[in-house]
Amino acid sequence: MACKVRAIFSLLVLILAAPCMTPLGAQQRAWEFPVYQNAMRGSGREVSGVDESSFLSAQKRKQKYLDEIRAMLVRNFSSADPVVMKAFAEVPREYFMYNYEAGRNMGQSVYEVPAREWKIGYGSVLTDYLMQAYMTAKAKPRATDVSLEVGTGSGFQSSILSRIVKKAYTIEIITSLGDKVKNIFGPLGFEDVESRVGDGFFGWPEVEGGFDIILVTAQAPFVPPALLSQLRKGGRMIIPIGQPWKPQFLYTFTKDAQGKVHSQRDVSTLFIPMTGQIQTPPPRPSR
Repeated sequence: MACKVRAIFSLLVLILAAPCMTPLGAQQRAWEFPVYQNAMRGSGREVSGVDESSFLSAQKRKQKYLDEIRAMLVRNFSSADPVVMKAFAEVPREYFMYNYEAGRNMGQSVYEVPAREWKIGYGSVLTDYLMQAYMTAKAKPRATDVSLEVGTGSGFQSSILSRIVKKAYTIEIITSLGDKVKNIFGPLGFEDVESRVGDGFFGWPEVEGGFDIILVTAQAPFVPPALLSQLRKGGRMIIPIGQPWKPQFLYTFTKDAQGKVHSQRDVSTLFIPMTGQIQTPPPRPSR
């Protein structure tokens, strides 16, 4: 019996001493500078630019960032969904503040007030956190949902969704960016995020049953038909529609139990243009 007790005790010591690679929600207390360093290196990115002092300063600013998000949600939705707030509290935004083209860590500037977008290279940006929170809340994510993001960018938006939904898929059309960003989810233990490089115009048709949530994080002149067909009954799609580099409007498309699609125009916004097939004019009907 004594041998068994010692063996169990030794096993517990090994488990507690091992690097924490479980989903971040379960390791919130462990998000310290050495863990951040290891996660950055594990994703193949430079840690330089953020030292322990700037890391700790950022942690002190995080509460103000959460307060800004909460206030925005209350203004627009009457209340702040605790599930959305929990996701933004759990996912460390500093980990996603990185310019991939320049190989530059921008984590020292995280949790800025007022919110702003950040260039992450290859013509892509990390959307400001208030718009990301707004789109997340508008999508009404649930634990049973499967989501698709068109325009992975930094990976932050799908990481937020992954803390809520059952499975999060994300597509990035820029190969130079997508091939690098796909490595960031594993070191945080976000195993329920699946990413790939491709044209989001076509969605992800291999996912059986489609999606409860589709977030398009780039401006589109119209709604890609494939995305509507992959939206499940009861599903919600949030997409900015308009002309490139001009004011656009966020639209919400829903599909009812009979499969009929409904649309609602929402707030004005400005996203970078969607590229790929959507920029090819459709053929004119023959007369």
